[in-house]
Amino acid sequence: METEEKSHLNNLSHAVPPWLTRITQRMYEESRLFPSAINHVLINEYLPNQGIMPHQDGPAYFPVVAILSLGSRVVMDFTPHPSLTNSVNTVRNNVEDTISARALENESEKLLDSYDPFSVVLMPCSLLIFKDKAYSDYLHGIKDCEVQHFTGAVNVAETLKFLRVNQSPPPSEKVTEEKRTADSVHRTTSRISLTCRVVSKVHKNLFKF
Repeated sequence: METEEKSHLNNLSHAVPPWLTRITQRMYEESRLFPSAINHVLINEYLPNQGIMPHQDGPAYFPVVAILSLGSRVVMDFTPHPSLTNSVNTVRNNVEDTISARALENESEKLLDSYDPFSVVLMPCSLLIFKDKAYSDYLHGIKDCEVQHFTGAVNVAETLKFLRVNQSPPPSEKVTEEKRTADSVHRTTSRISLTCRVVSKVHKNLFKF
């Protein structure tokens, strides 16, 4: 089990402990998205004003990741990988003023337009699993701020329902009425994330920025 996001270990140093295996085994069996039992878990704690820069988990892992969130709710942003923009710019810079060249550029720009940024609100005890294009063609990250807006999140309806049911936060999460808005979450407590993946070997520089 890994507990450091920037670990430079070459191999898995510890087996996943039994209490955690019960959780990861259920993810594996019920999601049916992983090729084998989950054998790599990163456990991180984030303070209310801490996030994580946009990143891609990279090729060392099977391209499916499950994130279990505990504690404070938070907004995770997905943005198209810069390589998509770079490929369009390369086409634009190398084409000549011909009909076929313009058509190729238009097709490239249409491809880029199909990759809209989006957000997901991670509620307490929620499980987010993403794969395919969300894994390979997007970066995911969390802003370093205590108040995060989720107007454009893909799960706005579910989030608003959760907030209505839980209108009275515990004392540790109380905020002033001036700060509370209908389209934002307020991170006043720490968040614990368990990032669960399948990997056969851990390499250095796992992240692709």
